[in-house]
Amino acid sequence: MELKIVKIEKPAEVNIILGMSHFIKTVEDIYEALVTAVPGIKFGLAFCESSGPALVRYAGTDEEMIKLAQKNALALSAGHSFIICLAPGFYPINVLNTVKNVPEVCRIFCATANDVEVIIAETEQGRGILGVVDGLKSRGIETEEDIKERKEFLRKIGYKM
Repeated sequence: MELKIVKIEKPAEVNIILGMSHFIKTVEDIYEALVTAVPGIKFGLAFCESSGPALVRYAGTDEEMIKLAQKNALALSAGHSFIICLAPGFYPINVLNTVKNVPEVCRIFCATANDVEVIIAETEQGRGILGVVDGLKSRGIETEEDIKERKEFLRKIGYKM
């Protein structure tokens, strides 16, 4: 077995959802879930088929995001994994529960705009995702001023009253 690190390539303003599923029907079902959850959503989705022709299957509503998802899925090449690339202005918080409720979805590794490194195990049979490094190492405990800034920020962007 060999361990590898695959860095997800994406612009800073693009959010991703990285997960694991269990069936080729994943592509169509996640597509339908996303377009139903957020009208006009712009995204790309790619899924690593793990048997038969072992292709990267894909769908989406935005050509740039589809290409980004394809590129990252192929770099991962981890059976039954999927990646959703959300165009700027679309966020995991609005679709994550919908994605988790798709019957084929087994697990979500991360949903983030942070830099992501995926830890891959490669054997003679294939590849699997062991986990992810999502963002930075913690630098300390928030102060009272940090708490105030966090609460103000959430209200500023409309997630709290």
